[in-house]
Amino acid sequence: MTSTGRLVGLQAPDFRATAVVDQEFRELALRDYRGRDVVLFFYPLNFTFVCPTEITAFSDRQAEFARLATDILAVSVDSPYSHLAWVQTERKSGGLGDVAYPLISDLNKEIARAYQLLDEEAGTALRGLFLIDPDGVIRHSTVNDPAVGRSVDETLRLLQAFQWVRDHPGQVCPADWTPGGRTLAADPRRSQDFFAALD
Repeated sequence: MTSTGRLVGLQAPDFRATAVVDQEFRELALRDYRGRDVVLFFYPLNFTFVCPTEITAFSDRQAEFARLATDILAVSVDSPYSHLAWVQTERKSGGLGDVAYPLISDLNKEIARAYQLLDEEAGTALRGLFLIDPDGVIRHSTVNDPAVGRSVDETLRLLQAFQWVRDHPGQVCPADWTPGGRTLAADPRRSQDFFAALD
């Protein structure tokens, strides 16, 4: 397996797959989402432990992503039937209940392999997350070991930072930037205003 960091700045590998959307099976392709930002995240397996906490956390905050013209897509190597059964299981019983975005089936593991996330020994994907811009270019990737879940807050922060620099050419976001925070020019002289204001 190679580093997913090599995918940053490249076109996101396209795919067509079956997904569970509103408790129905639908065919969808990544290219269907061109013109909008996409959060594409992979998780190891249905009916596990960390995975439902992530899926429901992103689902509960889907409206915040929608306000940023961003779609969320989740992928695992489970079958669409397993996805449907998990969605039809109540949260208090370890299920998901209704999910506000598609759960994509990667039963043949081709999507996980294309995104360089497949753990061949386990036969599942690592916890990879990709921010894909409206032109289909990967702007960010992160990979967690399966034991630790991801942060919705940090995903939103990064998404907003990438949107901000896209809308403000020549500007960059410093560490821990949040919306409304100071940015700086990507220029040796003009950046001095930012650095001069630091304590």
